[in-house]
Amino acid sequence: MALPEYEQLSRSTGRQHSSTSRNLPGVEEDEATGEVFELYAHFRSHFGRADVPGILKCFATHPPLLRHMMALSESMIFADGHLTRRHKEMIATFVSSQNECIYCADSHGYFLRVHGGSAEALRAIQKNDLASLSLTAEEQKLLGFVQKVNGNSHEIDKADVDLLVAAGWSQLQIAEAIHVAALFATFNRVANAFGLQSQGLLALFESQGDSTLEIDPE
Repeated sequence: MALPEYEQLSRSTGRQHSSTSRNLPGVEEDEATGEVFELYAHFRSHFGRADVPGILKCFATHPPLLRHMMALSESMIFADGHLTRRHKEMIATFVSSQNECIYCADSHGYFLRVHGGSAEALRAIQKNDLASLSLTAEEQKLLGFVQKVNGNSHEIDKADVDLLVAAGWSQLQIAEAIHVAALFATFNRVANAFGLQSQGLLALFESQGDSTLEIDPE
């Protein structure tokens, strides 16, 4: 099930930056043994990426955590569900930008572009410009809700959910948006604390020209 974004990376003539952490070491590929070695091999073969990203190296310091996070990402993040991949990547990029996680904001900004997000929508998300016309009215409301999940979840009440339902989002889509936002709040804190730097994927995308996928936005 090679991911299209990783297939595009494999065809790229550019070079991405190393994702080695600078504050606290993760488990590098040449150091992996046992279960971690097997999980790294599964990632490379299953997702079609030649190297293991830095966030997995951070999780690999506790192998059961790596196993569960990979399964969770496979089923929740890197797959269409009640929300499309494009909307999930919108949420991931928005939350990561809010949390000033340069590693995740770059990676998932790249994924957003590959999965059909426009350059204008990406800039609006990066700048927290939820009034931008590059976002639909429904997306503006969804991201406004996500912002509250990320920053003030204790203030969410039924009225917030009802507003999204009225905008056309189903309860299952809203639940999935909460899960994705909360997961990225975790990923961002891990990446920032370990000291992961940007992989430079957005710059690589821009250097190759616009290669968004033809995906139904609905």
